[in-house]
Amino acid sequence: MSLDVNMHDAQMSILRELLFHPSVGFAKLQKSTGLSSDHFNFHLQKLIELNLVQKISRGSYALSIKGKEYANKLDTDSHTVERQPKTSVILVIEKKIDGIKHYVFQERLKQPYFGFLGLVSGKVRWGETIVETARRELMEETGLTADCRIAGVYHEIAYQYDTDDQLEDKIFFIVHCVGLKGKMITEFEGGRNSWMRLDDVMSKSKVFKNLDRKIGLVYSDDSFIETTVEYAKDSF
Repeated sequence: MSLDVNMHDAQMSILRELLFHPSVGFAKLQKSTGLSSDHFNFHLQKLIELNLVQKISRGSYALSIKGKEYANKLDTDSHTVERQPKTSVILVIEKKIDGIKHYVFQERLKQPYFGFLGLVSGKVRWGETIVETARRELMEETGLTADCRIAGVYHEIAYQYDTDDQLEDKIFFIVHCVGLKGKMITEFEGGRNSWMRLDDVMSKSKVFKNLDRKIGLVYSDDSFIETTVEYAKDSF
């Protein structure tokens, strides 16, 4: 079940009530919503259909395993699911060409940040380890395999500089990829890969913020960076 499902206020009230009790009877749950019996029962059955609530005995209900995981994300004051940072990996894919360090940089050919140059990245899937995510993204977006090592964590909150609206909140695991094998894919739907020197990339006009700091985590004794960045409206 997607956690992005839209919930009626009455359903949020039911989940909130069940969050604080092992089980709750029909009458008490109905009272928490302020609805008539028929309207309340409609919303209760919707939650049961979504496998968020289960009937455990006559007239008594509890959160299912899925329901516990979902309800635990609730802001219990606003009755909404709390928005949380996205978790992703950034791959620092390195090799030496003529004795000089080069990295795989990717021109992003999808929204947002269309046309920006950055490092290969991707979201961590439910149940994946960080290294498993790195290896999967490496193969999917470059066709390569490598020895992958988690080098640090980079937390970035992005704003639109002319309005101060928050655009993104992301936690990236920086993964160093060496010992490469395979033939690199240069183009795929959504991106274009190339080997480049960091200095050459930093001179371009459309580049993701702090590329040098992200790569620097691979070689630094520091293992964590937390920062804010700003992008123009037409960049995002």
